[in-house]
Amino acid sequence: MEPNNVSMKWNSLLAALFIVFNFQAQILQHVEPANWWAGMQQHQVQVLLHGKDIAKYKVEVAGLAILEEVRTENSNYIFVTLETQGKVAGPYPIRLMDNKKEVATHVFTLLERKQHSRFRNGFTSQDVVYLLMPDRFANGDPSNDSHPSTKEQANLNLPGGRHGGDLKGVEDRLAYIKDLGATTIWMTPFLEDNEPTYSYHGYAQSDLYKVDPRYGTNESFRTLVQKAHQLGLKVIKDEVPNHWSSKHWMIQDLPTNTWIHQFDRFTRSSYRTTTQFDPYASKSDQKASADGWFDTSMPDMNQNNPLLLTYLIQNTIWWIEWADLDGLRVDTYSYNDKDAAAIWTKAIMDEYPNLNIVGEVWMHDQAQMAYWQKDSPIGALQHFNSYMPSVMDFTLHDAIMQAFKEKEQGWDQGMVRFYENFSQDYLYANPKNLLVFMENHDTQRFNETYSSLADYKLALTLVATTRGIPQIYYGSEIGMRGSKAVGDADIRRDFFKGATSQERNVEQEAYYQFTKNIFNWRKEQKVIHEGALLQYVPQNNVYVYFRYLKPEYSKRKSPEVIMIILNNSEKEEELVWDRFTEGIQGFNFGTDVLTNQTFDLEQKTGKIPAKTAYIIQLKNN
Repeated sequence: MEPNNVSMKWNSLLAALFIVFNFQAQILQHVEPANWWAGMQQHQVQVLLHGKDIAKYKVEVAGLAILEEVRTENSNYIFVTLETQGKVAGPYPIRLMDNKKEVATHVFTLLERKQHSRFRNGFTSQDVVYLLMPDRFANGDPSNDSHPSTKEQANLNLPGGRHGGDLKGVEDRLAYIKDLGATTIWMTPFLEDNEPTYSYHGYAQSDLYKVDPRYGTNESFRTLVQKAHQLGLKVIKDEVPNHWSSKHWMIQDLPTNTWIHQFDRFTRSSYRTTTQFDPYASKSDQKASADGWFDTSMPDMNQNNPLLLTYLIQNTIWWIEWADLDGLRVDTYSYNDKDAAAIWTKAIMDEYPNLNIVGEVWMHDQAQMAYWQKDSPIGALQHFNSYMPSVMDFTLHDAIMQAFKEKEQGWDQGMVRFYENFSQDYLYANPKNLLVFMENHDTQRFNETYSSLADYKLALTLVATTRGIPQIYYGSEIGMRGSKAVGDADIRRDFFKGATSQERNVEQEAYYQFTKNIFNWRKEQKVIHEGALLQYVPQNNVYVYFRYLKPEYSKRKSPEVIMIILNNSEKEEELVWDRFTEGIQGFNFGTDVLTNQTFDLEQKTGKIPAKTAYIIQLKNN
């Protein structure tokens, strides 16, 4: 009889504890961030507490000083700033008190920071970035294609619907990405997007601390990063500070009236981000651009609210630290309030000085893009510094999508477009840190505009060998097509097959092998990563440029020189080698690194076949 009595008493105790904790859970619904780390530069931590009418309670924290408490007009929130400097890893319970009665507790934990975490290295010009969309890349776990907690369920028959790709699928293909020659993975947002339709793209995030359950869990993302690192791959996260989902729990219950930009009626952004630096811009035009909503389901966040700005900074740092990330890409960077965005960026870089962040600045003029890069001489004219290390080279993308269609070289057409683009590099603070690309998830597929492998080889050779950080979009390496005119879903086709030689046809294999060869060659080429660029004005639609390292940098007795030739002409062209004496630097011989074709530079001329790219390593016999 005694064991049964003990069991009954124990069960009664568990039931009582369940009631207590269930009651507390109802009171305290969200705590963000739920934890932090000991030894952070960002040692003052703003903790958001959310629950029904919790503002009436007193906050106590065991072992940590409370620097500030903010109670807003919404009684469901308390913002508590804690001092963690000098504190060791361990639990520090946060309690809500009603007089002397504890009504809710959250065990806030300081974790041990990974050694050398602060000085982690970001992605650089040594890397090749592989961009993928998790929903469309690979389905590693069909059991999570749909989830009861999310509104939109899987539907392969709906082009703009959920198709079942997930983080396990990415994990399963890490070796494929590595073998291709890429070194860094950029995934479009993988956090919860609980919109009822079109949620696969992920840019309407409804929870900034939670991986979308149709992709996996927070732990499965961290596991993915760990396994990527084991293979020597880096991972960068797509950040979206400009807008959230209308279904975000905080949008449903605004912490303050100024948490988002609000209007009497729906006001869409004008998308005229030039108003951010236009010296003659009206305030109304500036407001229409920066404060207007990106879309009906994407409220525009007001980063001028200091509580929100701190929340965004901490959320980004939390993911970097928790998942051990290697960098960030920032969506719609120029749509944010520029001064607040600069504060956000500087805070991240102060915490991780060797990290790299690339901002999406979708503009079509080099000066306009240069304005947004860290230490920009253009920004300095207005006493502005974005602190953003890198921006996406959209002007080069624009040139790529036009030049190879232009078979005759005009004054500003054909291969001259590339020459003119790079001639403007003096506007940038650091052109070697620009992200260069042929296409991405928002643009027309390159292989839709250009249907030939020859054009692909010309474009990829340029992206792989010019200054900057090359980025390739998933599926491009097998010739994947997609028309922007048809819709975004068409440029984001499923890549569930094509990652093995058995799945690729002859044409796809040709695309794949060229991509693999050029990227794997690039991995060890310091002259491409760090070398200077010398270019010649194109003639007859042939563009010639050189990448070179001086002896003191290449650790050789003579310079290390690569000669790149891109013949976009429809016919064979003859080059007079003497024209390129400055670039050739006394070398008399060269070998194409992809075909092993040799070039005798002591001859007067060399013939370059139509629509052909060469990467020539210069040598002496």
